[in-house]
Amino acid sequence: MRKILERLAKGEMSIDEAEELLKLSAIEKVSNIAKVDIGREFRKGIPEIILASGKAPKETARIALHVMKKRGRAIISKADDKCIKAVKAIVKSDADLFINKRSGLVVIKKKDFKLEKIGGRIGIITAGTSDIPIAEEAKIIAEEMGCDVFTAYDVGVAGIHRLFRPLKNMLKEDVDAIIVVAGMEGALPTLVSGLVDIPVIGVPTSLSFGFGEKGISALMAMLQACPLGLSVVNIDNGVAAGAFAALIANRVASKRIKS
Repeated sequence: MRKILERLAKGEMSIDEAEELLKLSAIEKVSNIAKVDIGREFRKGIPEIILASGKAPKETARIALHVMKKRGRAIISKADDKCIKAVKAIVKSDADLFINKRSGLVVIKKKDFKLEKIGGRIGIITAGTSDIPIAEEAKIIAEEMGCDVFTAYDVGVAGIHRLFRPLKNMLKEDVDAIIVVAGMEGALPTLVSGLVDIPVIGVPTSLSFGFGEKGISALMAMLQACPLGLSVVNIDNGVAAGAFAALIANRVASKRIKS
């Protein structure tokens, strides 16, 4: 809202144009399917993200198309092959379609959409290769929120010597937050948090078996972690981790720019 008012004050847009943009902050209804919060990104700095799970593929595609038309971009999470097929069928040539099947994330953008780079810097680490899909989910969300992302995959506690060089590189890049994704016993976020003075976000993954299966053991371990400075999101919730890290990083970046 502030950006719109600043542009209006500078004479970069008319009163009618400013009014139209401000009206977009209202919650809009998509047929009888969903109420889309078009103004979320204005208020929170987090774009509207459409969860595909539990929705019919065609419904998800229609909602995404509506959001893209209003905001220039739409993001879909947890998209399976059927959802991706429905989105492909509805997207026209005037839009770009980005699909990451590994993470289940789909991004639709108008060809003239410009992503604002705010300057936040985020590191993402995974314990194993099986954790990469959730890490990629976090990475795409953080990038769509204007952050630069540095990754290091498969550096878990089973071979802890693998961690130190990429972690050192992230510190050299002066990252503002670090996301650590781990399944099994979920020990890696605790270790990383004990080594750095940077906010760490732990993401437990459901790739566990036996006692504490489906990520329960990893979640419990992260919640019971000793080091302060570690926050934990829900199992397999890379979207929340990416958004949370980006909010931290972008706020730091805005202060860095002003100083």
